[in-house]
Amino acid sequence: MTDWSYTVRIWSIRKRPYRKPYQLRWQVGTKPHSESFLTLGLAESRRAQFITAARDGEPWDVESGLPKSMVQKAKDISWYQHARNYVAMKWDHSPASTRRNLAEAMATVSLALVKDTKGMVDHKAVRRALYTWGFNVNRWREEAPDDVAALLAWVERKSVPTSALSDRMLVRKALDACSRRLDGKTSSGAVIARKRAIFHQALGYAVDAELLPENPLPAVRWKAPEKVEEEVDPEAVPDPQQAAALLAAVRKQGDRGRHLEAFFGCIYYAAARPGELVGLRLPNCDLPRRGWGLIRLRESRARSGSSWTDTGEAHDRRGLKHRPRKTVRYVPIPPELVAMLRWHVTLYGTADDGRLFRTARGGVVQESGYGEVWARAREEVLSPAEQESKLAKRPYDLRHAAVSTWLSSGVEPQLVAQRAGHSTAVLFRVYAKFLKGGDDAANAKISARLNAHRAGTTAMAHTPTRP
Repeated sequence: MTDWSYTVRIWSIRKRPYRKPYQLRWQVGTKPHSESFLTLGLAESRRAQFITAARDGEPWDVESGLPKSMVQKAKDISWYQHARNYVAMKWDHSPASTRRNLAEAMATVSLALVKDTKGMVDHKAVRRALYTWGFNVNRWREEAPDDVAALLAWVERKSVPTSALSDRMLVRKALDACSRRLDGKTSSGAVIARKRAIFHQALGYAVDAELLPENPLPAVRWKAPEKVEEEVDPEAVPDPQQAAALLAAVRKQGDRGRHLEAFFGCIYYAAARPGELVGLRLPNCDLPRRGWGLIRLRESRARSGSSWTDTGEAHDRRGLKHRPRKTVRYVPIPPELVAMLRWHVTLYGTADDGRLFRTARGGVVQESGYGEVWARAREEVLSPAEQESKLAKRPYDLRHAAVSTWLSSGVEPQLVAQRAGHSTAVLFRVYAKFLKGGDDAANAKISARLNAHRAGTTAMAHTPTRP
């Protein structure tokens, strides 16, 4: 831990018969320090720097004898190196998807924080090298190809010092980069917000490492070019009739489709995320012959790519989204889904580890595989105009359909949020348009109540009073 002191004494320069004859002496706290120079001019320049720092009220490091500004300058590293340190710090405690987001954000920012672009071969190639090698800790143990190594060396050579981020205009330049895609178009609001948040955290880490005196980002008056839009678009959500037709179209696609019908059914009837169903096991399902059943969701296996996981597998095993690792989400399921799952188990059984859904070889269900089945179902059910629209474009839209159905059925928002696996605040924010859709029903209830009150008041007004 650095020992700082504001007690500083700086003495006059003295000349001695040595190789470096001009000696500057000073004292920080009770510890004396000295430095020798070849010329009187160099000695006087250093003494002037010390006097300026003392007059500015800077704290001094007792051990090195230097003012804080000089200590920070001595510790300064390039932004690229700091960004790598930040990613390494976050890596072990982050799921694979977060690691990808970290690499993407740092690649975007670091390419903007260079002194100049002289010698840059190709913008996209440098960005790709940063994303796949520069900020992928798993690949740091490997030797990068010569072309990649050359691109990363260029970034290291051109990267600005981390201390330069005290300049707000430089921070603004990085933020502008966060708002643009590789093709120059504006990124989505969610991507901009995510990259800005990661950049903010990286700057905070620079403060912790004493590379910056404070985080400059909050002081920068920068506004994203596009508002972050989190609400689900009702145009993308199929109604119950459309959902049923889509599931039927999935079932018609031979053995592969019949196997995936229950998979899509769990998304629609239980509002489960696809990643939560990849590892769903039969012991986690209560499937009675009659009535409602129950599924217990315990983990998520989102596909992130083998280069980002610790196991080398394409799917990263982790706890439920935004929940502690051992959290279990209990979701009651209607008889329709119970029957669908019972039929699925009877026809296909389970994998050796109890998983309900698997590939023909027993592997993990892949997004590309079930995405292809879903695309064919849309072609079968939807009109050409509807196919061009957002309607049920992704299997994930079935989850939105489930939540909107629960809300429109009058289920309390707190219970809907609990079953869907997110907070009530997120429910109100993301499904705001569906909550607003209940205005007519709410208005009818209020009008009925007011009419009943008016009718009672009128009846009292016409009741004769006793003499």
